[in-house]
Amino acid sequence: MKDKSSPDFASLAMTGWILDNDTVDSGTLSTLTIVGRIVPAINHQSRMVNHQSPIINRQSLLDQKGPILSLLTILWLVTISFPVAGAQNQITFWTTEVEADRLEIQQGIARAFTRKTGIGVRVIPVQENLLTKRVTAAYAARSLPDVLFHPIDFTIGWAEAGILDDRSATEVVNRLGRETFGAGPLGLARVPDGYAAVPIDGWGQLLLYRKDLFQKKGLPVPNRWDHILEAARALHNPPLIWGFEAATDPGETYTQQVFEHFALSNGVRLTGKSGNVGLDTPEMVQTLKFYKALTRFSPPGNLYWLHTRMDYISGRAAMIIWSPFILDELSGLRRDQPVVPDIARGESGFLARNTGFVTIIQGPKGAAQYGQINYLGITRDAHNASAKQWVEFLLNEGYLRWLGMAAEGKLPVRKGTRDAPNCFIEGWKDLEFGVTTRARISEFYGMDVVKTIVAGVEGFDRWGFAEGRGALVSKIYGTKIIPEILKRFLNNELSAKDAARMMDERVKALEDGQ
Repeated sequence: MKDKSSPDFASLAMTGWILDNDTVDSGTLSTLTIVGRIVPAINHQSRMVNHQSPIINRQSLLDQKGPILSLLTILWLVTISFPVAGAQNQITFWTTEVEADRLEIQQGIARAFTRKTGIGVRVIPVQENLLTKRVTAAYAARSLPDVLFHPIDFTIGWAEAGILDDRSATEVVNRLGRETFGAGPLGLARVPDGYAAVPIDGWGQLLLYRKDLFQKKGLPVPNRWDHILEAARALHNPPLIWGFEAATDPGETYTQQVFEHFALSNGVRLTGKSGNVGLDTPEMVQTLKFYKALTRFSPPGNLYWLHTRMDYISGRAAMIIWSPFILDELSGLRRDQPVVPDIARGESGFLARNTGFVTIIQGPKGAAQYGQINYLGITRDAHNASAKQWVEFLLNEGYLRWLGMAAEGKLPVRKGTRDAPNCFIEGWKDLEFGVTTRARISEFYGMDVVKTIVAGVEGFDRWGFAEGRGALVSKIYGTKIIPEILKRFLNNELSAKDAARMMDERVKALEDGQ
């Protein structure tokens, strides 16, 4: 337990740029003293992030020499000198939903919680690409927030590192009812004694394609590898339109996500039947060759989420892989994101109506949909009772309002309550999405698409989690070794066999702590 009579070091120092500087001068200290907290710049992309490895050791951090330790020491000395009145009745909630409109919603949920319980909630925005750095520093300073909103990529690793309190999370799940959650999201956070964190929302990766162009060419739905390649070849007509835009930037988690989707669809697992890491397989070699074939129909350069999204809503891509967060831009509900095909035809909603969605991709040796689940983690430094109340409130009274922050990309992983088993699913269907203009998803895409997107939650697939290797997955995502090796293969520096072998060796080295 941390002493709540002192101001929270995490909320003061971890949400701004201070820890990224090498020194702290007197001006900075004055700023800290006067302002008390520095809020980060807003990150308008809520999906593709640049993570760092979260597997840490508190004592090793405290033993380190250099600027980070000095900064932690200085900031700690500054913060302990300024007690905050009423801190005993407050908990701290770190969120990566940092957009201004989403912060306003979260603060509104927190106010409702305070009115009900008398417990204050300090909502602290943390940019996704800085999350692991902030958690690492707060862990070393013994000043973690009470509750952490975070992706599954880090859940198991943080639990094993002693950051998350799996006992508290398990108590919340049991009190709300395990049967009220989707089995898939719960299973991904499974640890020997229960659950590392409590699932709150998620999304499944989608293959988007131009239905109108497919129909003109008489092409089948691109739900299989051979259909995808056939369509990419038939529709490829650069620079007017690219057949398929594949992720190729080695520094982006997006590249890992897209490649992993195809690898899973071909039966490539992180571990083999023996339980050992096994990426050097014929299926991986086959996946690498297929992915390289797709890039022949993509623009040159390092492509990431921004390129693929912009080219699709500009009418310059026939197929892309993206999350459901693209649905509002695609529908023309954002004034700052013009939809070129709609403008060219003078027909609002044209691109949305002529976009098809594939959830499960079938490869020669399997079929899968990549999914991302977000969790609420109660930390080891938390006031357990208050933190558990806050998590339960977010998944009860505050749940539909939480999902409504971005309904297109926040699917309900808690289906309902014991008394009303499907109330949250039915409530989500009535939520509106969009920024400049608001509308129900079903109004643009139809109820069949809505049902398909929601139904996928139960079957989301990922490397490693079902096999209990979540900590290793955290390291893989943190280091980005798969995108790095993939890029070398795409640049013809490695053969497919060499790339598969190198991926296998590098992941095994991560597992061994090298």
